[in-house]
Amino acid sequence: MKNVDAQTVLDMLKKGNERYVASLASTEPLRIPPPTLVKEQNPSAIILGCSDARVPVELIFDQGLGDLFVIRVAGNVVAPSQIGSIEFAADKFGTQLVVVLGHSHCGAVTACVEALMNPEQCYSPNLQSIVDRIRPSVYNLHEIATAGDREIGMDEFIDRAVRANVRMSVSQLKHGSRILEDMVSAGRLMIVGAEYDVATGRVNFFSEP
Repeated sequence: MKNVDAQTVLDMLKKGNERYVASLASTEPLRIPPPTLVKEQNPSAIILGCSDARVPVELIFDQGLGDLFVIRVAGNVVAPSQIGSIEFAADKFGTQLVVVLGHSHCGAVTACVEALMNPEQCYSPNLQSIVDRIRPSVYNLHEIATAGDREIGMDEFIDRAVRANVRMSVSQLKHGSRILEDMVSAGRLMIVGAEYDVATGRVNFFSEP
């Protein structure tokens, strides 16, 4: 799978997720791949996902050992360490696809929404640093929502905030690193956003590239 073009890998992940969703509806037990060890890794995709235990990336895309380069952090936020990890994988392995994977009912996004609604809410300094990275997308969404005529409930607002946070992370990766920006401009890297539904197991990829 080394140096496979991004669109082919994206199609593969979509098909893998379809197999995973189908397996959830099956009466047969979930297939657990044997613990075959691989000497080298040639990941076909880089996944920046959330640390949430309900989002096992290799399982939901039906991928095996060495197939994905996975970076997991609460709220799938972008910080220098995550950017550096993606730069490393894209350069070292020639991986052409990056997927920022958010998920429904994200605790980190919910914490940020709650902090916005209740400014007196206190978190530890380290958790606050994650909330602060999510805050711009949630704040902008809140401004848009309050400016409209229709009020939205907390659940719907959090759902929208999850997607807004993913889109912000995608933008930060595209424009926060000269290395990644140059690779995207040269057509050697695709960065897309997606959301995993913890209720159904389905991954919805965002339409914009």
